[in-house]
Amino acid sequence: MQIIWLGHGSFRYAIGGKVLLVDPWLTGNPMMPEARHEEAIQGATHILLTHAHFDHVIDVLPLAKKLGIPVVGQYDLMGHWEATEGIETIGFNKGGTVDLGGVRVTMVNAVHSSSFGTEAGPNVPGSECGFVIEGEGHSIYHSGDTDVMSDMAIIHDLHAPDIGVLSAGGHFTMDMRRTAYAAKKFFNFKTLIPGHYRTFPILEQSAELLARELPEVEVIEPEVLEPIRFT
Repeated sequence: MQIIWLGHGSFRYAIGGKVLLVDPWLTGNPMMPEARHEEAIQGATHILLTHAHFDHVIDVLPLAKKLGIPVVGQYDLMGHWEATEGIETIGFNKGGTVDLGGVRVTMVNAVHSSSFGTEAGPNVPGSECGFVIEGEGHSIYHSGDTDVMSDMAIIHDLHAPDIGVLSAGGHFTMDMRRTAYAAKKFFNFKTLIPGHYRTFPILEQSAELLARELPEVEVIEPEVLEPIRFT
């Protein structure tokens, strides 16, 4: 199993014989070299979407059409896209689980917002979420953009994730201090990977505090397109 950071809040999971792109932001992502876009998406089988802010959704439809792979996300938006964009989708909702053939994905709550701009003002297509991804003997909590929330206790009780991939950049999501609090309060991670940070000066630039606050957890600061491997 491999987890690869694509920069910002975008991740690539190779698990259970599938390759999942979660919120793949390539176009205009300052952390993702344009010359390596093809490498980032090679072999992808599914796209997962947590919410509709531009830095998560902008490349979803183009990639789904280019690669001919389904988008997995909230039922209402998936149904709309399937009808209007001609793409394959897998629509479900919070609390639901879909089996992608070797890997199970459960949609869980998040605390954030979800919209994109139009000429008529903000469009709000569904609400924010996270995912629990289970396969190859691992349970991964991909938080998406969120603050600390009491629902994390439910996620731990039902799924016991051993790997956390948590937003930690601050300003728009939890910062490192709040992410450390969430990990200590609600989870028993073996490995924790921060995301949604380092992209812009306004965001946290280091996970040093996170590692210091969680001495019994392996905190891995990811590097773009460098695989983090698990057995």
